[in-house]
Amino acid sequence: MHQFRVGHGYDVHAFAAGDHVMVCGVRIPHHRGVRAHSDGDVGLHALCDAMLGAAGLPDIGRIFPDDDPRWAGADSRQLLAVVLQRLARKGLKPSNVDVTIVAQAPRMVGHVADMRTVLATDLDLPADRVNVKATTTERLGAVGREEGLAAHAVALLVADDAASASTDAGALDDD
Repeated sequence: MHQFRVGHGYDVHAFAAGDHVMVCGVRIPHHRGVRAHSDGDVGLHALCDAMLGAAGLPDIGRIFPDDDPRWAGADSRQLLAVVLQRLARKGLKPSNVDVTIVAQAPRMVGHVADMRTVLATDLDLPADRVNVKATTTERLGAVGREEGLAAHAVALLVADDAASASTDAGALDDD
């Protein structure tokens, strides 16, 4: 019998000085960057939280705390790799993911195909199991005032028949 687990993630970062933003592993030129301990990739952070939540693991703020110098400026694709390793140890793997980027600026539409390619590669999934979309807030709220950008993600995890599933659902796997 297959084991299915669904998780939702959300992340938001304020704009700061810089010349680009990272979204779903893709560098997007912009007249501002984001304020973050790592590279501030809202898409990957939301996705990591969605998968961690589905697996019953701590969120990325607990696994990669912003006061830990090991993660200062980290490429969020590295964080994703750590999350995938934790899932594998629990006998889980992503089946499909859906990420929604919420940004008034910069425009995302021209980067969505590259984002899907990066995610499909990093998650070892066929492209049709990875979806990325972008929307604005019609100039409403902090994102609409171009104070930052955000992302939502949903992930479906399945039991990985090749891995041994953990039966200790209460373990916090903090290494």
